[in-house]
Amino acid sequence: MRFSIQENGFSLIEVIITTLVASIMSLIAIPPLNDVIEQIRARSNIQVIQQTIQLGRNMAISYGARVTVCPLVENVCSEDWSLGLSVFIDQGEKNQLDANDQLLQQTSPFNENDYIRYNRPAIRFQPDGLASGTNGTLTYCPGKVDSEYAKAVIVNQAGRVRISKKKNITCKL
Repeated sequence: MRFSIQENGFSLIEVIITTLVASIMSLIAIPPLNDVIEQIRARSNIQVIQQTIQLGRNMAISYGARVTVCPLVENVCSEDWSLGLSVFIDQGEKNQLDANDQLLQQTSPFNENDYIRYNRPAIRFQPDGLASGTNGTLTYCPGKVDSEYAKAVIVNQAGRVRISKKKNITCKL
């Protein structure tokens, strides 16, 4: 009588080849995955920016007070918009969070690799909802200044806040 022994499983060579193929496939897939992450981050953050600025306008009208939207460093508006946005009723010195001012909202800082540019250190709304100064465009570029996923928020003098539909946006100075 003969007995045959069946071996189940994979040989070492088969396991090595399978691991190698899986590694190569994952390396090919990672760059597009980074692009997807940048695209989602840009879409999400530009909505946060637009909604935060819109909140500032709404609060100016609701409270009948001057409201400032800006990034704060030691309670003074900064030009580093990647620090996140603060919305506050600005009753005291302009573009500064004083003891008499009321902080209404503060966003988290944005990704340290992202670029955010605006042509002024603050966005200010008057009690009637009108924006002070000239029209402004805040640009957001995830990862690099010329990202293909860059977005922009436009604030006009009437206080209207909208996301730009324009393509080829850049954060270069």
